[in-house]
Amino acid sequence: MTDRYFSLVVILEKDIREDDAQAIIDAIKMIKGVLAVEPQISNPEFRAAELRAKSEIAKKLWSILSDDT
Repeated sequence: MTDRYFSLVVILEKDIREDDAQAIIDAIKMIKGVLAVEPQISNPEFRAAELRAKSEIAKKLWSILSDDT
């Protein structure tokens, strides 16, 4: 038996303005089977988490690149 999805999440490449996003929201609403589209507002906590994750990845990459062994 296969799994059934009740929702899909779309992640934007970067934060965009509400008025610029309206065309994307309207297009997604036109897809067959879409019941609702609910925008999520970006906030400082999300940005902090994003920066921390990027920092951790950069540290790990530098560690790998600078390894002399």
